[in-house]
Amino acid sequence: MKALVYNGARDVVVKDVPDARVERPTDVLVHVTTTNICGSDLHMYEGRTDLEPGRVLGHENLGEVVEVGSAVDRIKVGDMVCIPFNISCGHCKNCETGLTAFCLTLNPDAAGAAYGFAGMGPYNGGQAELLRVPYGDFNCLRLPPDAKEKQNDYVMLADIFPTGWHCTELSGMRPGDSVVVYGAGPVGQMAAYSAMIKGASQVFVVDRHPDRLRLAESIGAIAIDDSKGSPVDQVLEQTRGEGADRGCECVGYQAHDPQGTEHPNMTMNNLIKSVRPTGGIGVVGIFLPQDPGAPDAMAKKGEIPFDMGLFWFKGQKIGTGQANVKAYNRQLRNLIHTGRATPSFVVSHELPLEQAPEGYRNFDTREEGWTKVVLHPNGHRH
Repeated sequence: MKALVYNGARDVVVKDVPDARVERPTDVLVHVTTTNICGSDLHMYEGRTDLEPGRVLGHENLGEVVEVGSAVDRIKVGDMVCIPFNISCGHCKNCETGLTAFCLTLNPDAAGAAYGFAGMGPYNGGQAELLRVPYGDFNCLRLPPDAKEKQNDYVMLADIFPTGWHCTELSGMRPGDSVVVYGAGPVGQMAAYSAMIKGASQVFVVDRHPDRLRLAESIGAIAIDDSKGSPVDQVLEQTRGEGADRGCECVGYQAHDPQGTEHPNMTMNNLIKSVRPTGGIGVVGIFLPQDPGAPDAMAKKGEIPFDMGLFWFKGQKIGTGQANVKAYNRQLRNLIHTGRATPSFVVSHELPLEQAPEGYRNFDTREEGWTKVVLHPNGHRH
C-alpha cells in the first residue's frame, strides 16, 4: 500500500510499505478515504519529537471497513467509520470511566495510545491506503448514510472537533460565558466553534495570521490580532477590564511571539491574565515532558516559568490533557448529521496522498490560506 512515511525533520515521502492487515481477532481493517494533516503532526514533522524514521503518520482518519477479525461483532464490512485518534481497549480502569485518551493497556510506555504519533505506541497512522484499527468494535464510530457526501465534516470527529469541544469542557464553560481562545489553527477554530454552539456570549480568538482570523470571524468570533498590541489588553478592553470567563489554550509548547521568537510559557501566562478571577482555563495545545529542541534548558525538560502567584491569587482552575474522543464523538456526529455543525469550514485544501509532502510543507510554513489540509489516499474527493 502507499503511505506517507516520516524520514526525519521536514522530510516525509509517499512510498510503498507492507499492507496493513488484520493481526488479531479484535482488529478491523479500514480502506482510508479521508485523512487529515493535524497541527500536532507538525511537531513531529519539524523534528521536535523522538519519532523514529520509517513510521507512517496520520491520526485523523475516516474510511470504509474492508475486513473484520473473527471476534468483531458490531462493525461490519462496508460500514463507513471515523476512528478516534486515541487507540483504547475499552476495558481498563481508565477506559471504563470514559478516559480513553489514557488507556492503560495499549501503550507500553505511557497511559494513552494513538496512530502514527511519537511516544504513543507502535501503531502506524492512516495517511495511507489501509489502516489497522485495534479493538475495532470499541474504536470505530459508525457513520450515517450521508457519510460519503460529508466526509470532510465527519473526519473532524477523529480529533479536532472533539478536541476543541474538550477544551471548552476543561475550561468549565457554560452557556452565556465569554471565552478567549489562544490560537486560530484548526483546534483553536474548533474550540471557538464549540463555544459558539454551546451558547457563549462572546468568543475572542487570538492569532496574527489574517486568513485564520478571518475564518474565526466567519463563525461569529471576535478576532484579536496580537501583532497589533497586547492580546491581554485587547481582551480586557472588550470585557470591561474583568477578563473572559473561560480561556482555551490551543497553541502548545511551540508558542512564539509575532517576531517569531519562541516562548513556551507565553500563551499560558497570557491566559492567566486574560481570564477573570475564579475563571477556568482548558489546555489542549501539546506540552511534552521533554523537548530537546527547546530554546532554553528549562523548556528542554518540559518546564516553563509559570505565573503561579497570579494564577493562585485569581483563584483560577486549569484542566489539561488530550481529548477522550469517545466521550464526545457520537453527540458531535449527530450535530453534523442534522446540519447543526459543519466543521469542514476549516478545510482549505484537499489533496491526493501523493501530494501530502507539499501539504505538510505549506501547512508548516503557515502559507496564506492553508488552514486545514485533507488527504484522500484512495481518490475519493469531496
